[in-house]
Amino acid sequence: MTDWIDTPDALRARLANPPAVIGLDTEFIRERTYWPQLALVQIALGGDNSDILLVDPLVPGMCQALAPLLADPAILKLMHSPSEDLVAFQHACATLPAPMFDTQAAAALCGLGAGLSYQKLVQAVTGVELAKGETRSDWLRRPLSASQLEYAADDVHHLHALHRELRARLEALGRAAWLDEDSVRQLTNAASGEGERWPHLTLRSAQFLDAAGQRRLLRLLRWREAQARSSDRPRGWILDNELATTLARHHPTDQRSFQTLLDAAAKSPRGLRDAVWEALTTPLPDEADAPLARGDDRDKKQLRALQDAVAATAADLQLPEGVLASRRVLEGLQDGNGWTGPLAGWRRAVLEPRLSPLL
Repeated sequence: MTDWIDTPDALRARLANPPAVIGLDTEFIRERTYWPQLALVQIALGGDNSDILLVDPLVPGMCQALAPLLADPAILKLMHSPSEDLVAFQHACATLPAPMFDTQAAAALCGLGAGLSYQKLVQAVTGVELAKGETRSDWLRRPLSASQLEYAADDVHHLHALHRELRARLEALGRAAWLDEDSVRQLTNAASGEGERWPHLTLRSAQFLDAAGQRRLLRLLRWREAQARSSDRPRGWILDNELATTLARHHPTDQRSFQTLLDAAAKSPRGLRDAVWEALTTPLPDEADAPLARGDDRDKKQLRALQDAVAATAADLQLPEGVLASRRVLEGLQDGNGWTGPLAGWRRAVLEPRLSPLL
């Protein structure tokens, strides 16, 4: 049975005696905003997946009524690839669904493949082929169509079955604790709400700037992040990457040359020029600590040896390579970043004996 829930009281009544495990998903829109706009919340209550709630978070007070369920530590939330959902819940409900079981991450640790879509995983585990017709639907419109409601219910209908199968496989492999560790880290990162400390490292163009230019780029990207969050607008609408890199490279020393650069840009920010100038010319307290974006100056032979060792370890464990360490993470090891972030915990225990002799 699928129920449309459009009042906070109706939601509280249905959640008066919640089960110990629920399936959970969202639909959201993030085309014209920085924060995901939570448009629908799907909850699969029964282990047989027959009791599904479609909750309308656009109703005043609904997110507040939903928050206690999300935060209840006695209720395990089954989700698939929930990174964006976590951001949406944190922003709309001021809490996160913890504890959590990520079926996509679980499938990878079981050796079924990295980054499997929900549709592919459901088909692999249950044999059911799901429709994809409403993937790009407008979930903010009301009323939702019958096909939208059916698609939304399907997104949680099979989560309990996936959980039973994947949890059994993880326990048989001795990897249930690996998933728990990854889930806690993902929730911790989402709760912090912090963006990248060094966002210039994510831009390929940064490697072509000198040290001073990279620091100027860092200033602009930090300012852009704060502005995007406070105004709830996409980062690119505030200042696009190409213009930020141009300003950092050419280093206008006065406002006239600064204005000339902006006038020549196709996507020049209107009404924010003074703020951009101030961001560009105001040093950050920690910018001297910023690591430099690097190109191909690393030891390529060493990097290849690290990648080969990761691939061999993944093959031994019957895991997809990307689950253990990406190229970027290995480059961080080369740069002396240590066994932090995703390389902490179980990945360190698995990889350090093979990688440390190569560093």
